[in-house]
Amino acid sequence: MKRNILASATLGAAALLVGSLPNGGLGMMQAQAQADTVRAEVGKHLKDAAALIKGGKFKEALAKVRDAEGVANRTAAENNAIEGTRFSAAMGVSDADSMAKAFEALKAGGKLAGAQQLQYMEAIAGTYLRAGNGAKALDWSNKYFAAGGNSPTMKTVQTQAQLRSGDMGAVLKDTLAEVQADEKAGKTPSQDKLNLLLYAANKKGDAAAESLATEKLLNYYPRKELWAQILGGLPQRKGFAPRFGLDVYRLKLATGNMRGADDYMEMAQLAAQAGFPEEGKQVVEKGLAANVLGQGAEGARHKRLLDLMVKKIGEAKAAEPEALKAANSSKAGDDLVKLGLAKTFRGEGAEGVKLIQAGIAKGNLKRADDAHLYLGLAQFNAGDTAKAQQSWRAAKGADGSGELARLWSIHSRSAKK
Repeated sequence: MKRNILASATLGAAALLVGSLPNGGLGMMQAQAQADTVRAEVGKHLKDAAALIKGGKFKEALAKVRDAEGVANRTAAENNAIEGTRFSAAMGVSDADSMAKAFEALKAGGKLAGAQQLQYMEAIAGTYLRAGNGAKALDWSNKYFAAGGNSPTMKTVQTQAQLRSGDMGAVLKDTLAEVQADEKAGKTPSQDKLNLLLYAANKKGDAAAESLATEKLLNYYPRKELWAQILGGLPQRKGFAPRFGLDVYRLKLATGNMRGADDYMEMAQLAAQAGFPEEGKQVVEKGLAANVLGQGAEGARHKRLLDLMVKKIGEAKAAEPEALKAANSSKAGDDLVKLGLAKTFRGEGAEGVKLIQAGIAKGNLKRADDAHLYLGLAQFNAGDTAKAQQSWRAAKGADGSGELARLWSIHSRSAKK
């Protein structure tokens, strides 16, 4: 299930912000702090560099820094002033390697306080990220947090660096921890955070985490478009049984994601073929009411399909006594489940639920998980959402029944009955 998240936009914003945190003034402050201990032959180059930095001429400023480096017998204070200026100029041209070199020299000289070190590391990580070097951006982000940093912006940089580096396991672990922390604190996780969790789970191939992310997105941010994405990819999921085609359409109809006349026609025909002509009739009627069916050159065909559904309903009612007798006589409960579901589509919800429950109690079911899925659907259609959710929790099949039950449970919490 591929997800189009907003990672690239977040990346750009985070990189621009973090890459400019310690502005040119930080390096200049370092140079100024050493002004009284810098000889004139070094100071003149740094003064020129400062003016060039102020004017936005960073490459020229770096050349002046190199001129200062050319002065022989430099003192430790002069080297610190040079490195501080180098950092500012290098940041102006997004030269993260030179920034890192300057930082290490300043740190080794003992001239940077802890808070200053964090600012410098922020700038280095952000600049590497902006340059597309995910591995080094991640390295410096990790150094930042190891040094005690706690900036939310840097957390974004770290996450984006993990994405750039392909470290989906780390993204998944960190993002899941953040989501859980938000929920524990009574906060709703952001949609971007949940999108990232879903993206990482998909890339990592972690089906459990992907299901968790999907559930949380649909719980917190139930959108028609998200349902369309999820349901559109459901039939292609590994192990998803083709027999659930009608069930996917049921969820599409419930979430407002029928795409056109073909969807209504196919769903109605699948329902009739499965033994649920009442459901098929309802689908056609909804298509007609929405002015999707009954229009244009195919309009007459659509109305003939409605007539066919009416005919099949009559046939099903006539055959019901014998079908019910055979289902009660059978050693397996499958036919009772099917007849019960058909009754719920006919509007006989309570009787339908009883038949399905009788089928489950009889046992010897070909697919017990399917029976629990359809018991939940019957209870939901009958207006008993609480019991429906209990039934859906019992459907745990890996062939699609468990996933469908989970999606119905999510939908039922926000559906208007």
